[in-house]
Amino acid sequence: MKERIVWKLNSRLTPIILALIFIPIAVFAGVLFANLEKTVVRENTDAMEARITGEYDRIETNIESINMCTRFFLSDEGLLEVLQLAEEGSEMDVMDMLEFHNSKISDLERLVNNNPLLYAVRVYSVTDDVQEMVPILYSGSRMQRLDWYGPEPEGWHFDYHDTLFSSLLSDQGNALVSRVTAVRDHDRGVMGYVESAMTMETMFRGTYENGEAEWGFLSTPEGQILPEGREEEARMVREAFAGPENEASEEVIYRKLGDSYVIIARYPVRVMDTVVYAVRDISREIRDVYMRRNLFVLIMTFVLVLAAVLIDRMIRNYQKQVLSKNAELRSLQNQINAHFIYNVLESIKMMAEIDEKYEISDAITSLGKLMRYSIKWSHNSVPLEEELEYIRNYVLLMNLRNDFEVILSVNVPEELLDQEILKMSLQPIVENAVVHGIEPVAADTTVYIKAWSEGEDFRIEITDSGQGMDAEKLEHLMKRIRGEVEELDPGSSGSGNGVGLKNVEDRIKLTFGGEYGLEVYSEPMKYTKVSIRLPRRVLKRKGLT
Repeated sequence: MKERIVWKLNSRLTPIILALIFIPIAVFAGVLFANLEKTVVRENTDAMEARITGEYDRIETNIESINMCTRFFLSDEGLLEVLQLAEEGSEMDVMDMLEFHNSKISDLERLVNNNPLLYAVRVYSVTDDVQEMVPILYSGSRMQRLDWYGPEPEGWHFDYHDTLFSSLLSDQGNALVSRVTAVRDHDRGVMGYVESAMTMETMFRGTYENGEAEWGFLSTPEGQILPEGREEEARMVREAFAGPENEASEEVIYRKLGDSYVIIARYPVRVMDTVVYAVRDISREIRDVYMRRNLFVLIMTFVLVLAAVLIDRMIRNYQKQVLSKNAELRSLQNQINAHFIYNVLESIKMMAEIDEKYEISDAITSLGKLMRYSIKWSHNSVPLEEELEYIRNYVLLMNLRNDFEVILSVNVPEELLDQEILKMSLQPIVENAVVHGIEPVAADTTVYIKAWSEGEDFRIEITDSGQGMDAEKLEHLMKRIRGEVEELDPGSSGSGNGVGLKNVEDRIKLTFGGEYGLEVYSEPMKYTKVSIRLPRRVLKRKGLT
């Protein structure tokens, strides 16, 4: 019973020890890597907030630059006078025209050129009755070539190109953003329009200058996504926010979009009625955290497996020590009056020899050898030859108490006689063969013991031609040997059917490893065979222990 309980220690104690190790580490690792991820997100969120603050300030500066130029042009009286004349269909004389060009137009051109943010500021007459003065003053028909022209052209216009002149005469590659403002007179109404333009890249520099991990876009009042080319990604970004876009407030969020981990900033430019989005892909940093987490889990898994192996070995060593100490304790208990028993047996032997009772004398000699072998336990292992000698004495004494004879047939090659075998490991098997296989038959029967080599291992087979057992009993016996079912008599000394075999099985596996042990074969009323597989290890012969 004690051996069975000890045997189950590793299956119960190992998970407890591993749980005590794993749970605190798992909690610590979970908190650690969660905080690492939060730190990465927080740092990138702070960087994104700083970026959009700077970007928003820059856009406001650009808008103010356009508004200031527009106001300046609208307040220029000479320009307004020219538009009035054109609206009335009157023409300026040549001298007035030259003076206007050299003074007003030149001043306005310098104003535009001195502002590096501006692409152009142009004034368009609603009629063609005006002398065009490039690059400031243009006719109404010229204005109609631009994409923003329509019934109500006032307001902000995005992503159009400079088509005033042929592409052979002007660069039409730059996408423009502009504010178009009507020039009104109290009596005449709209006399013209002022177009204050800037390139899209200048106005929305953070959106158009994308890095490897950063990009952005803006949504116009018409729902257009600029710059073009990433509409599907832009749709996913916009859906990451809740609420109508025209009521959007400035916000920075962290999301997983598809396979990417991103920080998204949204900030409305209300004066333009647009919403600007900035996206920072932090997938590499987040995956680096996950990779370190997975590496940690892998290392901890390896450590836990290693710990499980070490714990299992420690418990197996403990089990071996317990089994060995139990055997030593039994041996010590048996030695209490050993010398007295030896002396008594020797006296009886002398009396038998005096009376010429040599059969009795031989039996007493065998009994003495049997007792010395079983009582004296200086080593756990013995050569196979010594264990076989013990079996011979054991069978001789068994024959004295039975009405039938057990014939022992041993067929073991010379080269295997010095192989290591656990002491008292064959006796329980032979005892089971006699008590449970041969005694019920009560007829002269042979017990065969043979051994042979199998590569680096060797096998010992003990076969009796007794009553055998059916498949159901054999299966139950094997379960008892493996410890899968309880013994019928847990308090027995080890001679019960299956109990002694289980003890031998446990000792072999603890000493030599899990791949070694017993196999039992049987057929009813024919035979029972116990096969033992052991590694080949030489032990020096010392005579009967």
